[in-house]
Amino acid sequence: MLFLEYPPCSTCKKAKKWLDDMGIAYESRHIKENNPTYEELRSWYEKSGLPLKKFFNTSGLQYRALELKDKLPGMTEEEQLRLLATDGMLVKRPLVVTETAVLTGFREADWEKLLK
Repeated sequence: MLFLEYPPCSTCKKAKKWLDDMGIAYESRHIKENNPTYEELRSWYEKSGLPLKKFFNTSGLQYRALELKDKLPGMTEEEQLRLLATDGMLVKRPLVVTETAVLTGFREADWEKLLK
């Protein structure tokens, strides 16, 4: 299982502690230093069944600075995925990728359902 995180993020810290407490093994990846590629994002998006907007860190400074709230609706999926691949800080975190599922953000109930 791949766990993408931004270490200073408090939600990422909570999620990591939860994984550790549950004894769930994972490979950790710093989302800013090792940004997801376009190919990874496309694959994860397709596997997730989630709307593409769920992959954006909508509360992030970069999201606001680029005024993406107004721009995303007019962008194609391709453009959105390419944009996400330019900066890990645009990507919702933590992000968990398993063989069969992708989780964006940390909602304990969702994680319990899919990871336990």
